[in-house]
Amino acid sequence: MSSSLPTLPIAKPVMGAEELEAVRQVLESGWLTQGPWVRKLETAFAERHDVKHAFATTSCTTALHLALVAAGIGPGDEVIVPAFTWVATANVVMHCGATPVFVDILPASYNIDPKAVSRAVSARTKAIIPVHLFGLAADMDAINDALGGRQVTVIEDAACAAGAGYHGQAAGSLGHMGCFSLHPRKSITCGEGGVVTTNDDRLAGLLDVYRNHGASISEEVRHRGPKPYELPEFEVFGFNYRMTDIQAAVASVQLQKLDRFIAEREVLADRLDQGLSRIDWIKPPTRPQGYVHAWQAYVAMVADNAPLSRNEILLRLQEKGIGSRPGTHSVVGLAAYRKRLGTDPADFPVATRAEAQTIALPLHNHMGPADVDRVVAALEEM
Repeated sequence: MSSSLPTLPIAKPVMGAEELEAVRQVLESGWLTQGPWVRKLETAFAERHDVKHAFATTSCTTALHLALVAAGIGPGDEVIVPAFTWVATANVVMHCGATPVFVDILPASYNIDPKAVSRAVSARTKAIIPVHLFGLAADMDAINDALGGRQVTVIEDAACAAGAGYHGQAAGSLGHMGCFSLHPRKSITCGEGGVVTTNDDRLAGLLDVYRNHGASISEEVRHRGPKPYELPEFEVFGFNYRMTDIQAAVASVQLQKLDRFIAEREVLADRLDQGLSRIDWIKPPTRPQGYVHAWQAYVAMVADNAPLSRNEILLRLQEKGIGSRPGTHSVVGLAAYRKRLGTDPADFPVATRAEAQTIALPLHNHMGPADVDRVVAALEEM
């Protein structure tokens, strides 16, 4: 039976007059793509995440691809990635002609297992992409230890982790590069968009050039510089991964609200934790000491003693007007990877179980205590 209550979506962006005003300013300026608003966003994003450089892109997927290209990843190279993540983490490795080497995850955090990393690393390992899944940073110290001092480029997939922290350091500053998403399921958004960060000046130069077709000079220099006849040189085969100023204007306003959004989500997560503590068949997400959880999503684990299967629970919640989803998928079980690389989900038992048993519950900044209580009550009625 469907619910008479309003639908409670799993996620819903918060937009207001400030975002509208910023877009109006862009439209009236006549400069609509990679210009002053993009630069403003990049400066503020770098400052918030304590890095020297930030570059806006069209998505986190293109940010990840850009990072791999800047790192020189290509055919014959191996890149370690977690088996439980959104497919883009692995797809970008394939797009470079390199080989993703999948490793299993930790059951508590859903993040990459450092012990599995130590077993997977080889002479062909040129990069690793730890994912800060759902807004919780991976154990970067243990991951670096697992690499054993090898010269491996560490690229943080921080798609879910804007504002996240790890022992006093910001996500995006923990590896050689970090890649963020501004998709609507994230805490801050501009529809689509991404950011790649780094403290390495050499990598920054490559990221900037490859993002803009491989051009030797920026669009602003071309169009606002003293030489109207000047065209860029192209020494590399680049990409058009440039963000529009329209998106950057929205993202700039959203970035100013990031810490407030995270604080509000933490209050909701606390209440969900308390409510779910009364249900013995569901395990709330872990919160290690020394971490700042960015709460992109609230993902719990359905235990074997649950009264219904995870999928049946998702359907029951939908009937009650409550949005929910699986946490994410185990990439090694997807047809493209089974056919191309021969991956077997049985070799990654923790990731395979997480795909089947995790449940993402509503968590967004339109919610209040009554919404949390409605979710908990619906689960108690299963």
